[in-house]
Amino acid sequence: MDKLLNIEEIKGIIPHRYPFLFVDKILIEEVGIKGIGYKNVTVNEFFFQGHFPNMPVMPGVLIVESMAQVGAIILLSHEKYKGKTPYFAGINKVRFKRKVVPGDTLRMEVELTRIRGSVGIGQGKAYVEDELACEGEFLFAIE
Repeated sequence: MDKLLNIEEIKGIIPHRYPFLFVDKILIEEVGIKGIGYKNVTVNEFFFQGHFPNMPVMPGVLIVESMAQVGAIILLSHEKYKGKTPYFAGINKVRFKRKVVPGDTLRMEVELTRIRGSVGIGQGKAYVEDELACEGEFLFAIE
């Protein structure tokens, strides 16, 4: 059953806060397994001051972080993982396909494909409109 979470509900799930929270809302499609997160990229983002002056581009590592946060929210939406903290354990097969700039809305589709004990794997794709901006696989550890 789909469940749409707003920013305040997201803050009740993951520990991230401004300026390092990169998800504005999320649609949980399958609790603990998959969902779609959204990030409205505005010119006021802190990283645009230096990346790059007069030519703002969202850093690729922050696009990956955004997808990982979507994955964390999906994971922690499951009762079994409430109150836990997922950490990056690795990043594989990441490819950037287009720049993300102020005014874009990132739509991040993430699925957790494998969880064994305290380790898991997720796959994510980030789009701007219907154009693929980034895709990759991430490994995480749960504490």
